[in-house]
Amino acid sequence: MDALKITLQILLLVISVLMVVLVLLHKGRGGGMSDMFGGGVSSSLGSSGVAERNLTRLTIFLGLFWGLIIVALGLIQKFSVDF
Repeated sequence: MDALKITLQILLLVISVLMVVLVLLHKGRGGGMSDMFGGGVSSSLGSSGVAERNLTRLTIFLGLFWGLIIVALGLIQKFSVDF
């Protein structure tokens, strides 16, 4: 059970870092924090509609997987028997 817990914790760390990177890669929509730091400047070199849609799908998938790992770790913690 300890190997599964450690594996899930490492996977959680990797997915958390990937989530931060993916969220930062999204194009700013304007009017928020992204405008404050220069995200309001639009350029034609930005991501296309298809790339942005795929980035959104990947972010949502990783977010759901991240949540499932959190639930799994909580269940392992709750039902683990320490001697």
